[in-house]
Amino acid sequence: MIFSHDPNAEDAYKRPSFPVSDKIRRFVWMMTWFLLCRFTPAPMHRWRSMILRLFGAKIGEGNYIYPNCNIWAPWLLETEEVVTIGGGVEIYNPGGVKLGHHTILSQDAFLCGATHNYQTIDFTYIKKQIVMEPYVWICARAVVLPGVHCYEGSVLGAASVTGKDMAAWTVYAGNPAVEVKKRNIVTSA
Repeated sequence: MIFSHDPNAEDAYKRPSFPVSDKIRRFVWMMTWFLLCRFTPAPMHRWRSMILRLFGAKIGEGNYIYPNCNIWAPWLLETEEVVTIGGGVEIYNPGGVKLGHHTILSQDAFLCGATHNYQTIDFTYIKKQIVMEPYVWICARAVVLPGVHCYEGSVLGAASVTGKDMAAWTVYAGNPAVEVKKRNIVTSA
């Protein structure tokens, strides 16, 4: 399909996706994280959890949140107990992210909670929630796309990409990720 452009119409590509108030809020958040958390020693997980809570995150007890992760909007982040957000992890969460207990996001994993509708001239911004149930493991450099639901115990292999829900206790790998095997159920009693 070829798009025609009306020179008198407002260019949708120039419109901001977020209001100025949101941009200011995120700027204050980014500066706070940079100044108070970014250069803290790795074991200071409680301190970083406290700072996230001050910005509206719902953080469970015993989380391991590393200083060089990047959380776009803490007020749209919810974690249960014993969640790990590893070094270099990026959580782009305009649609919200929920992480169940014992979920692990390994080094440089990327949760991408938004996209654009490239089929319209408006290039509409679309945000979707990402949900991870307990015992999910997103391995190093793996990518989870908008709206994905990772059911209990699912695993996304290193450097894999998924845009589809992952079944419980199943391991996925590749780009696009496909089921490669079942995982033993490892919940604690």
